[in-house]
Amino acid sequence: MALRTIRIEGEDDILTKQCKPVSKMTDRTKELISDMFETMYHANGVGLAAPQVGVLRQIFVVDIGDGKRFVCINPEVTPVGDEVQTGEEGCLSVPNKEGIVTRAMKVHVKALDINMEPYEFDAEGLLARAMQHENDHLAGIMYTSLVEGELEDVEYEALEEADWEE
Repeated sequence: MALRTIRIEGEDDILTKQCKPVSKMTDRTKELISDMFETMYHANGVGLAAPQVGVLRQIFVVDIGDGKRFVCINPEVTPVGDEVQTGEEGCLSVPNKEGIVTRAMKVHVKALDINMEPYEFDAEGLLARAMQHENDHLAGIMYTSLVEGELEDVEYEALEEADWEE
């Protein structure tokens, strides 16, 4: 496993490009997925899409900290119902910024797992938000284009230290 460089919005146009489907699992793709998890955890993220590490393939990983890890290859993320959630959202490719984004409260996800086996599940709340956010990356859509109002500056390390001291 290795840490990969996270691409930054405005510095790398790969983040605005459409990703290609994955047709077969290779050792190189398995290594990419492993590296994506390691890179995401190192950066304290909850999701990471392949274009964020410079690879134009339809792959993303998600772990919102509930003990479940998701590998989504060639995913389809479909809103379920009309209920929405509006809240703060950030992105590892837009460091130290957050913005208010409205997304579906519930989604249905169809994808292939790391063994290229199809699976599907329903997600809601934070998991649904993460699935939609990462899926957008595969279409070259950055959350910054969905922000309601202005992006706000945040300092995650300062917040973590303040929480630790309490």
